[in-house]
Amino acid sequence: MNPPEVAAAPRTLILVGNPNVGKSVLFGALTGRYVTVSNYPGTTVEVTRGSAEIGGLRWQVLDTPGTNNLLPMSEDEQVTRDILLREPEYVCLQVCDAKNLRRGLLLASQLAEAGVPFALALNMADEAAARGFRIDAERLAGALGVDVVPTVAVQRSGLPQLQARIPAARASSFRPCYDEAIESALSELEPLIPEGRLSRRSLGLMLLSGDESIHPWIASRVSDAGRERIEEVRRTLASRYPESLRFVVARQRLGAVDRLHDQVVTRGKVSSGSAFARKLGAWATDPVKGIPILLLVLAVAYLFVGVFGAKTAVDFLENTIFYDRVVPWTEALLRFLVPAGPVQDFLVGPPGRAFRETDGFIIGRYGLVSMGLAYGMAIVLPIVATFFLAFSVLEDSGYLPRLAVMVNRVFKWMGLNGKAVLPMVLGLGCDTMATMTARIMETRKERVIVTLLLALGVPCSAQIAVIFAMLQGLSFAASIWFTAVIVLVLFLVGWLAARVIPGRGSDFVLELPPLRVPQFSNVIVKTLARMEWYLREALPLFVLGTLILWGLDRTHLLVLVERAAAPVVVGILQLPEQSASAFILGFLRRDYAAAGLFQIYQPYMSTGTMTRIMEIQVTVALVTVTLFIPCIANFLMILKERGWRTGLAISAFVLPFAVGVGATVNLLMRRYY
Repeated sequence: MNPPEVAAAPRTLILVGNPNVGKSVLFGALTGRYVTVSNYPGTTVEVTRGSAEIGGLRWQVLDTPGTNNLLPMSEDEQVTRDILLREPEYVCLQVCDAKNLRRGLLLASQLAEAGVPFALALNMADEAAARGFRIDAERLAGALGVDVVPTVAVQRSGLPQLQARIPAARASSFRPCYDEAIESALSELEPLIPEGRLSRRSLGLMLLSGDESIHPWIASRVSDAGRERIEEVRRTLASRYPESLRFVVARQRLGAVDRLHDQVVTRGKVSSGSAFARKLGAWATDPVKGIPILLLVLAVAYLFVGVFGAKTAVDFLENTIFYDRVVPWTEALLRFLVPAGPVQDFLVGPPGRAFRETDGFIIGRYGLVSMGLAYGMAIVLPIVATFFLAFSVLEDSGYLPRLAVMVNRVFKWMGLNGKAVLPMVLGLGCDTMATMTARIMETRKERVIVTLLLALGVPCSAQIAVIFAMLQGLSFAASIWFTAVIVLVLFLVGWLAARVIPGRGSDFVLELPPLRVPQFSNVIVKTLARMEWYLREALPLFVLGTLILWGLDRTHLLVLVERAAAPVVVGILQLPEQSASAFILGFLRRDYAAAGLFQIYQPYMSTGTMTRIMEIQVTVALVTVTLFIPCIANFLMILKERGWRTGLAISAFVLPFAVGVGATVNLLMRRYY
């Protein structure tokens, strides 16, 4: 009898590369749909894993966060370095932007120093050619000692050749040379450093450069005497240079990279289309010429998201689909399946009454289907979907990084940099998802400030739709009051937070990809991925919020909470007593509050009978609601990303602050409006 065949053990392929080089597109092309996303242990950084058939074997594929350096300056970069340091057996695929080869070679030189086996994908080769870059891939492969394959990930060009090279990935023979003092220090350090997945030379350069994030790994493997000797060598070397060792090592490594770059890259004629795209890209970052472009982008985005998404699509899904069909059909089905009696009344309320007048668990005023799913699927979903689609178009076109450059000075005033515009813009779609993306900021201080501003004053798309509807019933002056207060508060809180919250900011370093016509497949994939996130992460929280609301209503606790809040709402904000319930609902979803206020004042707006006092009340209510505590979904995400202490501190600040600002606006408007 022949022995049973033993399946070959799966190998691991780790994708590394600078941000915005198409690494995730290549990951998707290799792995297909079936992937898992999870936080890297001990961090809030997500990594994506999948599997692929390469060379007849099943490979595990890991997509790491984008990194510019193996000497980490952010949590994302540290996670990438730690993966390379701790994964047991692997080969790497470095994805490089062919039109920005110098930056890619800087990372490749560090992979070479680390002794990591890898192959190099020169991605976006078509864009590099259009901009006049001619890269001698064979000469580059010879200089690095690894396989180099030109690719166009969005077209899957070069993918078969790349898959054929991956199993033969090998360590690079390229080694940047440093001056005599650094080489001598490395010779002293290498015997003190233990063997690992990264070479002793690479770890020695990290230690000399002052990388504190590597210390825990070293401390668990090197004796106290060894660590003291390492620090002594580092201090002695540092005393020889006026600049930091990190800067000295980086400068000398870059010199070696520049020499290699100049050997393999030549410049040819730039295509007319590429020249126009570069000129348009320069206009988009110009402080003067960029403003008309920004206004045009905002106008198109508003028409698509604010008009089509928030009005046309919401009206169709909410009324035509849900309230005219889904809710009545669900109620009829339950009444058919469940015999008349207490159970049927519990699920859908007494027969013969409108569902908004009953307290049914499934169909009722706060029913899971009639409110929870109807809200999440018919009201929020079309707004979020159109926003995510617009965001993906802007992202894939290369415009968002240019917007970051334009607003960098403004955000610098708040202790941030232009990168903060990305979660802020995303927050206009969904604050919960935007809170998660705040991790792109490099320091903890910046991440906390962004999270605070998102929770405080960036309304989500569903809330914006209701706010716009209410503003249409107000005078132009009242709308200016509302807009000016929100903008002023965001700047003031950001400015104060930058001076109160301990920690440091970061330098603004952002790659500007070329402006390009968005790839339809890329836009759809990104939009669907974000929609999947919404359905998986956010929609269940809407249903949970509705369940909590239903429970509070059935136990009459909602009435007690409303009564407790009434003195603040009526006495301090001078709003109608029934608006207290709207603020309570705002914790479940921010726009529940705005929608509740809209129902109170809508009859007066539609008939044009709004008085001066009513306009003041609406303005005060909108200011307070916009600045109100984050919804339960966003609150839970804050706790997950920033921890319990920071999450509770943010909520404890926002609630009284929102009421205080609302009360101040009320006093000022009653005197000057």
